Amino acid sequence: MDGVVDIIRNQFPEKKILVVGDMVADQFLRGSISRVSREAPVFILRHENTETLGGGAANAASNVAALDGQAFLVGVAGNDANGRALTKTLSANGVNLKGVVISDSFETTTKLRVLAGQQYARRQQVIRIDYENTVPIDEESVEALGTKSLMMMENVDAVIVSDYGYGVVTEELFLKIKRRADQSGIPVIVDSRSRLDQFSGATAATPNKEEVEQLLKAAYSPEACKVLRERLGLEALLVTLGNKGMFLTVEKGNSEIIPIVGKDEPVDVTGAGDTVIATFALGVASKAGFLTSARIANHAGGAVVMKKGTATLTAEELIESISKYEPELAAASLQQAT
Repeated sequence: MDGVVDIIRNQFPEKKILVVGDMVADQFLRGSISRVSREAPVFILRHENTETLGGGAANAASNVAALDGQAFLVGVAGNDANGRALTKTLSANGVNLKGVVISDSFETTTKLRVLAGQQYARRQQVIRIDYENTVPIDEESVEALGTKSLMMMENVDAVIVSDYGYGVVTEELFLKIKRRADQSGIPVIVDSRSRLDQFSGATAATPNKEEVEQLLKAAYSPEACKVLRERLGLEALLVTLGNKGMFLTVEKGNSEIIPIVGKDEPVDVTGAGDTVIATFALGVASKAGFLTSARIANHAGGAVVMKKGTATLTAEELIESISKYEPELAAASLQQAT
């Protein structure tokens, strides 16, 4: 019986994970404060560099690739400078972009974070500027998204649906994915910022506490989460609780509270949910079971929030966290861990 470390090292690289959803260009503009402007009482920032990373579905795909999984992405990018910078980064990270639609009428959703500081001081975020596409995705691109999603599903081990509300994941597209997944026995794992109740019947979902409370219109509780899982027709519901860890409720088996690992004061939580769903999906695709996959994902989330910006982690960093904070999990066989 393979152990957890063996699964991460030997099975993750064999798993093909399809990510369907809203691609976001996470940009970080760094600069040093040189002086106060004569025009207004504001600092002048001397630009040093601008880095473009994958956010949203693009971040989930980047995390799969960073953990040595085979990442395939379906989404829409604009035929603009930010779209080109985003796809260049994703390609360099090893994400397969054959499913990405490039649209002339679509503006790439971009979140620009300005980080400033004195010349030799640490850069700190002072403002975030969001550029969001306000035009509906054109019909040709919508049709292409459905075609590419089904085509890419022919040979994958799991599907992540990453809905950030920017128009890629429609109910119609989700139903197409679900039907094909049901026919092929492929697990579908959903992360939706505000519309999880529109994606009933998936295999699992990974909302955070605030998203659960919005759906419940009530305060979070383990019992309420069980009711929500049943309402959504899920086999598993994994709720991330910030510095309180996670809660897992499953259709078959016991519910589990998974305590936080590592430090409880994160450096930066940007994109942590994408890391969690990517790792959880790799675990489920590797037949590790919901609980073991959640425990592995808990370590991934705990490690990535200690990094600045939109970050990923490697398989060896994940193994290091498990070995340090939960050695019994690292040493366990799959049967013991599940």
